[in-house]
Amino acid sequence: MSDAAGRGCYGEAANVQVIVDADTRLVIAAARPVPGTTADAHAWRNSGLAQHCEGVTVLGDGAYINTGLIVPHRKRPRRELLPGEEEDNAAHRKVRARVEHVIGRMKNYKILRDCRQRGDGLHHAVQAVAHVHNLALAS
Repeated sequence: MSDAAGRGCYGEAANVQVIVDADTRLVIAAARPVPGTTADAHAWRNSGLAQHCEGVTVLGDGAYINTGLIVPHRKRPRRELLPGEEEDNAAHRKVRARVEHVIGRMKNYKILRDCRQRGDGLHHAVQAVAHVHNLALAS
């Protein structure tokens, strides 16, 4: 799971929460866009996407602390990470990289880069790109 930024009716950038299956690289769901200045954790809590993730492990980056998502261990002042925490973070990075590659591929679509849609236009554009991405993987 992660977020994608795109231009749209919110000015320069929008925050779109996206659920990606890291194994299949399929886009499972995408929430409605919120202004790009919205914190990721706040956008996630208000997205309604958590209901799509019941019973599965959901990873997020460090911006998703206190959301119920699995986030990397953080170093504390004057305290190194424990060996098990380093290993956890390495595994977390590998999975997150697959998800971020999907989001990066979605951002390559011109309709998202140059989106100037009003109202629900950006939301529909993200949905369309997600469908095209999934179809491209299936073929």
